[in-house]
Amino acid sequence: MLKYAITLLFSVSLLNAQNNTTVQTEVNVGDVFEIGKPESNKYKHIDFPRENFIIKRGGIANYRRAHGEEVVVTAVKELKDGTTQIKIKRNDGRRFFNSHTVVTADYKDAITSGELQAL
Repeated sequence: MLKYAITLLFSVSLLNAQNNTTVQTEVNVGDVFEIGKPESNKYKHIDFPRENFIIKRGGIANYRRAHGEEVVVTAVKELKDGTTQIKIKRNDGRRFFNSHTVVTADYKDAITSGELQAL
C-alpha cells in the first residue's frame, strides 16, 4: 500500500512540474508582452508590414527598433485551423515604424520562437 501511495505522489508531482513548464496557452485582451529578437533578420510570426509599405506611408523601415518594445493585445481571434491570431499595439500609444498602429501575430508560434515574451 505504501508503494502505491508513493507512486501516486510521484506521478502527481511530475504532472504538476509538466504543467508549469508549458507555454501560456490562453491570451486575453489587455495582456502585455515585449517584442523579442527574431531568430533571423526578419520576424516570422509577427506580421510586420514589408519595407515598401512602411516607406509609402512615410515611416522608417528599421525592424531592429521594434526589439524591446512593450505591446498590448487589442484583439484575439481563433482561426479555423486552430491557431490563435492576436492584434497588438504599442503600449506607449505610438505607431510601429511611424506608420502602422496595429500589427497581427500568430500567438503560439511567436511565444515559442521568442519573438513575443510575456512580462
